[in-house]
Amino acid sequence: MIQSLLIANRGEIACRIIRTAREMGIRTVAVYSDADAKALHVREADEAVHIGPSPARESYLVGERIIAAAKATGAEAIHPGYGFLSENAEFAQAVIDAGLVWVGPKPSSITAMGLKDAAKALMADAGVPVTPGYMGANQDPAFLAQQAAEIGYPVLIKAVAGGGGKGMRKVDGAADFADALASCQREAAASFGNAHVLIEKYILTPRHIEVQVFGDTHGNIVHLFERDCSLQRRHQKVIEEAPAPGMDDATRQQLCAAAVRAAKAVDYVGAGTIEFIADASEGLRADRIWFMEMNTRLQVEHPVTEEITGVDLVEWQLRVASGEPLPLTQDDLAIDGWAMEARLYAEDPAKGFLPSTGPLELFQLPDHIGRVDTGVHEGAEVSPFYDPMIAKLIAYGEDREAAREVLSEMLEDSAVWPVRTNAAFLIRALDHPDFVAGAVDTGLIGRDGEAMAAAPEPSAAALTNAAMAMVPRSLQAGFRLNAPGVRSAPFLLDGKRVDVALHGPGTDEPAPAMLVAEAGAVWQLTPWRVEGGAGGAASDGAILSPMPGKIIAVAVAAGEPVTKGQKLLTLEAMKMEHSLIAPFDGVVAELNATPGAQVQVEALLARIEAAG
Repeated sequence: MIQSLLIANRGEIACRIIRTAREMGIRTVAVYSDADAKALHVREADEAVHIGPSPARESYLVGERIIAAAKATGAEAIHPGYGFLSENAEFAQAVIDAGLVWVGPKPSSITAMGLKDAAKALMADAGVPVTPGYMGANQDPAFLAQQAAEIGYPVLIKAVAGGGGKGMRKVDGAADFADALASCQREAAASFGNAHVLIEKYILTPRHIEVQVFGDTHGNIVHLFERDCSLQRRHQKVIEEAPAPGMDDATRQQLCAAAVRAAKAVDYVGAGTIEFIADASEGLRADRIWFMEMNTRLQVEHPVTEEITGVDLVEWQLRVASGEPLPLTQDDLAIDGWAMEARLYAEDPAKGFLPSTGPLELFQLPDHIGRVDTGVHEGAEVSPFYDPMIAKLIAYGEDREAAREVLSEMLEDSAVWPVRTNAAFLIRALDHPDFVAGAVDTGLIGRDGEAMAAAPEPSAAALTNAAMAMVPRSLQAGFRLNAPGVRSAPFLLDGKRVDVALHGPGTDEPAPAMLVAEAGAVWQLTPWRVEGGAGGAASDGAILSPMPGKIIAVAVAAGEPVTKGQKLLTLEAMKMEHSLIAPFDGVVAELNATPGAQVQVEALLARIEAAG
């Protein structure tokens, strides 16, 4: 058995791996960048090594530094987690060549499945059904546009080296193809160093279903059943569950058998996931489920599989990497109950899901129900350098409805401040009638997400309870002498005036401010101040950077007329592209943005003067 392990990752997954390693008596080594010097995974590991500046390309993506850290600390093995270098075949081979144990699949398996076009061809040869599309080498935009027309719109453009929803664009018609292709290729080149794309038919009622597979070095490969990851936003998974709703035993058997064939085709070792897309227009049918891609690593959503099978997948990874056979056979594995996972992101759904950064002055997640996997703690800082996921909330129940109710309760009991999260959005998604019924497809949030993302408001009762902790007892008693016992008074809720009903005795030690936490959201209530009443966003057309980032495209020029909603420029931050648009019809009176420039939060990028 491996005795010492370096985790080539950060955050939640690093903490998750450390937890299992500790239970197995394995010494752990963390690596960290400047931004992560005080991170939770650094505190929890037995040893930690600094590997570079905050940007991932200068630290977590520098394989030589990670291997050097392993050698310097005497680590025998490297676990890559997910993301970063986890699916980099060259890094995997470098680890092996350095005499270390790679906790993952063979480099040849990563290579075989790393490019979506080659993987689909390989799967077709192995008898695994694949979606219709173009996977060739010709990347001429005009040729690709012709292929898209022949496939029939809508189509999906996908980076062949992509993953995590990046380098992927849905195109509804020929008029939008050129812009979508350019954006997709640009994002793919920036994220994966490869702008090559494929085009496939976009399924109109799609379900995203994936199968967990596991192989060892003794030739054994098993599946651990399926997960449903259909609830997505911009191709990013939001809520995952296992098993898949509506999956009958016959379809499950055929689907999982196809996944095992796929794994055997690349002589797979370790944890992997075969992802399928299903046309659910007539329910789940084996003849309408097609291979999409294979993720040659542990998945973010692996806990739901662990919950329904009772298997610790990280433990299996470490045992298989140590040369042991799989702990269980296929006949030993069975589904027990239902599990759901929600990804808690530091983002503001009401502001277009812009990432939210800064200190976690309040970070409270439920500890009495469910399972929480996180890599941050109260007092930590959410950095703009990495993915904004700050926790995973995992619920288990005897059936789907029981799991859904537990997950909703976990989210309602979450409180994070002043960083914004998507907890309220997740609660609304869980309560959506289609989700409750199990009738989820990948377009649900695209259709109804606006209502889910609307800014939540605290209840009157919650505001009153908070306000009464700020009202002096003497003042409240004085008001009772000449007025009814219940009255209202103005306060500021996140800087905006709100009238709050007051009743009760008040307090001898009034608080200067109160946090109002309800249904996964948090607001700050402060006393009314006249000078604060004029606050709010200016309507002068100033286009400010919502976060630190890099300008990757500028679509307008100074003096150019623009219309409301027109894209002005594109900002890359926290691994995503964000479009900044014109707030109203007008003219670009000032333009301070140039492609490639690094900008800080609230930097003035452009100013629009109203037309007329």
